[in-house]
Amino acid sequence: MAGVEARSFDTPDETRTPDKTKIDVVRMGTTSAARFAFEPGWKWSECIKPVAGTESCQSRHVGVAESGRMHIVHEDGTEQEIGPGQAYVIEPGHDAWVVGDEGFVGFEFESRAAEEYAKDGHVREALERRRNLAWIPA
Repeated sequence: MAGVEARSFDTPDETRTPDKTKIDVVRMGTTSAARFAFEPGWKWSECIKPVAGTESCQSRHVGVAESGRMHIVHEDGTEQEIGPGQAYVIEPGHDAWVVGDEGFVGFEFESRAAEEYAKDGHVREALERRRNLAWIPA
């Protein structure tokens, strides 16, 4: 990779389109970034859970909201609503949904989430990798 690299989300390396979802991924060397766009009515537990195969979202999200509002409920009991111009970190173990009649757009900079979010079977594969690592002797 060059010392400086810039990529446009208008020409992504990959696009994923589960229900009410559009995710554009750009790759720059070993780093990935994603534009997450969720339509009004989007809810993780309804639109992504069938793809992920888990009870809650197991991705860690680090990003900034560009437009719209999203409400997040974490399994630890914390809740937060995020909106335009806010930076956010969302730890694994949450549900989320778009608030109101405007879609939500956010840009994410956690490479693992960008690469794996809403990709069929990604959570099952990650859990299997973790399970296998647990058996490696120290």
